[in-house]
Amino acid sequence: MITATLDTFPLARAFTISRGSKTEARVITATVTRHGITGRGESVPYARYGETPETVLAQIAALPHGITRAALQDALPPGAARNAVDCALWDWEAKAANTRVWHLAGLAPPKPRITAFTLSLDTPQTMRAQASENAHRPLLKIKLGTPDDMPRLEAVRAGAPRATIIIDANEGWTPEIYTDLAPHLLRLGVALVEQPLPAKADGMLSEIPHPIPVCADESAHDRRSLPSLKGKYDMVNVKLDKTGGLTEALLMVAEARAANLPLMVGCMVGTSLAMAPAILPAQHATFTDLDGPLLLARDRTPALHYDGEGVHPPDAALWG
Repeated sequence: MITATLDTFPLARAFTISRGSKTEARVITATVTRHGITGRGESVPYARYGETPETVLAQIAALPHGITRAALQDALPPGAARNAVDCALWDWEAKAANTRVWHLAGLAPPKPRITAFTLSLDTPQTMRAQASENAHRPLLKIKLGTPDDMPRLEAVRAGAPRATIIIDANEGWTPEIYTDLAPHLLRLGVALVEQPLPAKADGMLSEIPHPIPVCADESAHDRRSLPSLKGKYDMVNVKLDKTGGLTEALLMVAEARAANLPLMVGCMVGTSLAMAPAILPAQHATFTDLDGPLLLARDRTPALHYDGEGVHPPDAALWG
């Protein structure tokens, strides 16, 4: 049996990117129950990709209850619906076999990964305060993507002078803005720029110098996206809500590594249940961005453990 519910988790503070703000995480929880064993998975429908909670729930409800993980890959397209069910099936398979998902996948046991902590888009003064509050963290990710981003970046660097900084523009810049900002990003020690240009207008990246590595996010979904990134991007951000689950994410990671394309593993704003499967592909990532639970006012129980070593692999009671 496969069921799915829409669950809401309040955020600790409003989360803003160049496309808008939100105060809660609305997630889909998929549950697979067979032979008295239950597996769970979580996804986040994303309007940028034409998804709503209602469409994702309808896709899951239309699946045959006995569907296998292999059949699921053709039954649904990459996206949030397939992700939730794929991860629930992995969890069910591991519990049915009384083992862990990484053993089933033929992977080494995962280790903790240092994760970015995201500062949402706000006024320079507020972003500096956020940076100061989190200056102890080794890796900060800044949400930018407006024509007036330099004061924000300067403020964050002043608030967290020792942290490594990566930037996510969420498609909000033009080639002119990016070219103007690039020398300043280098001066301020930015380590990575994520999706500076809109996905449908990113061809200019093959002509613009990259003094700092540029990472594809909205331009990259699954393995089929990889050939189109050549010559434009220096890295690819793998998110399970884009790949449609852990199954495709692991295949995408293998193909990207074979092409010598460095990896980032990221997330939407979700709970520990959504982050847990992503820890496996993150084992091969240059940057890990699995901070969703750190942005929530309330997480699931049990939850992932975060400390100075980063985000730890999940206990079996949570997932996998």
